[in-house]
Amino acid sequence: MICVPDLERGIDQYRKLGFSMHAGGIHPGKGTHNAIALNEEDYIELLAIRDAAEHRAAEHAPGSPRAGLDRYIAAGGGIRYVIIQSDDLAADVAAMRSRGVDVSNAVDAGRRTPAGLHLRWKAAVLGPKNPLPIFFIQHLTPLAERLKQLPGAGPHPNGVRFLERAYIVVNDLEAAVAMYSKVLGVSEPRMYKGTVIMSHMAVFQFGLAGLTIAHPYAPGPASDALERRGEGPFQALFRTTSMGAAARWMEKQGLPPPARRVRDTGEHAMLVPPADACGAYIGFVGPE
Repeated sequence: MICVPDLERGIDQYRKLGFSMHAGGIHPGKGTHNAIALNEEDYIELLAIRDAAEHRAAEHAPGSPRAGLDRYIAAGGGIRYVIIQSDDLAADVAAMRSRGVDVSNAVDAGRRTPAGLHLRWKAAVLGPKNPLPIFFIQHLTPLAERLKQLPGAGPHPNGVRFLERAYIVVNDLEAAVAMYSKVLGVSEPRMYKGTVIMSHMAVFQFGLAGLTIAHPYAPGPASDALERRGEGPFQALFRTTSMGAAARWMEKQGLPPPARRVRDTGEHAMLVPPADACGAYIGFVGPE
């Protein structure tokens, strides 16, 4: 979830990055609206405040993930939450509670798309005893139906297939990894040294996507994010069919060339800075 001050400008900027962004719709009673870019199994959501008064009323609901959204956007926006998909959210909530995790019930939610489709899901958020920048969703509308909200949508011009990593920077890596392990119900992963974001990090792997918890050891994207915004999500890394195609598309849109760096695996990656990605670091990895 990438929070932006103006949805239309956010859509325009992410289209310049090569994502096929489409208006998503409004969130009734929440005062927000969004835009979506669907990948193979995941999606990018741009979120903005549509009605300030309605949003102020909604953000006071207990456990609302929208609390403080206006302040977050005013401070520069960017990736506010990483949303983790569940295939049985009620069971996952029960399992989390059995581990002593403070988490809400799985609550029904939905929105209507500009094309008139009613999309439904369940969501659960963590409570104040486990204040992590993640929440959980179970889509009740099948993917084939959700795709109908994007008529004519094809491959992204940047060749992106899926989210490979989402990165969260923290002050205390060992304590944070232990907390995420408890919440997620998985063993603590090994820690190693990342060379692109210049951080010690641990990766919780779920299918194709990894949730990376990081603490900087040298100046770089993670240290910049920690200094500017404090703890929280700061980067998304996407697997593309061609980094060269992505770079050429961005060049045609008038964007500066993304910085190129080498991962600890030896693989090359590109990184778009927050100034060109609405407050987030956006990375690309894949063949030329």
